[in-house]
Amino acid sequence: MRGHMRIILSAASLLALAACGDMNKELGAEVDSGHFGEATMNNSLIQSGAADYRIQLGQRFAREVPSTITFPFNSAALTPEARGILDHQANWMSQFPELRFSVYGHTDLVGSNAYNKALGKKRAQAVVAYLGSRGIARARLEALVSYGETRPVVMTQSPEEQNRRTVTEVAGFIQKGKPVPINGKYAAVIMREYIELGKRRHPPNTEVQPILVPGGTGGGG
Repeated sequence: MRGHMRIILSAASLLALAACGDMNKELGAEVDSGHFGEATMNNSLIQSGAADYRIQLGQRFAREVPSTITFPFNSAALTPEARGILDHQANWMSQFPELRFSVYGHTDLVGSNAYNKALGKKRAQAVVAYLGSRGIARARLEALVSYGETRPVVMTQSPEEQNRRTVTEVAGFIQKGKPVPINGKYAAVIMREYIELGKRRHPPNTEVQPILVPGGTGGGG
């Protein structure tokens, strides 16, 4: 009887190990993009609310401000139209000093991968430099690159302006010293906007006043 029990327990142990798979794999690695710790980081962001608030503000940024500018062929120079869009971005950013932003540089499919990667980075850096000149702290901005071969808007081997672009996105909240609960930061954003709304000039009072009649108490009938 004991021998049979040992066999059953051994078989159960083997099945358990087989079900677990690679014991060295990080829990949640099936949704990990390959960097150790991302599953834990994503869980922490979701539990703290950071991911949700970042997404909400990111959607608001994309809804209220043009997030994309385009570039001339083989150039990182900012056109007058691009500068106008970046002025709008800088104005929005100045209203949310708690936020960090990422700028992604892209190219079209003309040229080598290495050349396009360098050009995409120059475009992102040009945007960061311009936003910095408009009063946005450099610590709040990060220039990143994703060249045309990876994320083209229009799939074509020919020169394409829509692919020669940078995209600005909300990256998250600034961490200053001791971390503050993310919901507190988001609440600060809402409270600040609420206070500013209260400072706005109200329209004149258009309420109809009663007509006073001599010897009477007012209009009516």
